[in-house]
Amino acid sequence: MKVDAQQIIELRRSRSWSQEELAIAAGLNRRTVQRIERQATASLQSLKAMAAAFDVDSDDLRIEARVMPMYEYKTVELSFKFGVFKQGTPDIDAALNAEAEEGWRLCQMVLPASSNFGQSEKMVAILERIKAG
Repeated sequence: MKVDAQQIIELRRSRSWSQEELAIAAGLNRRTVQRIERQATASLQSLKAMAAAFDVDSDDLRIEARVMPMYEYKTVELSFKFGVFKQGTPDIDAALNAEAEEGWRLCQMVLPASSNFGQSEKMVAILERIKAG
């Protein structure tokens, strides 16, 4: 597992311990301490032994695996018309707030090109939310 090698080195140096002295205090081999400090990885057993030697929680020496969140996306079309049959713009706030209640957030608004003399007849909201589970 990934460990905070810099934290381990700082704790060792704050006690004025050599790698050999840490190894003795933790009941580990000196080469194991060297490898942990160099590669920033340790077995759970070695991590617990070092934490006990430093009198800290083993979680304080770990680096959390950063998990990239997964997103799901959807689009919402908001229709409107301009010109002779002008209907005005849709209530964007109401539409987005309704989606937000379900955990969706706005990524982007798009006005797609139209064959209607270049005037769009709709806006498209691209929404995202973090996938559950």
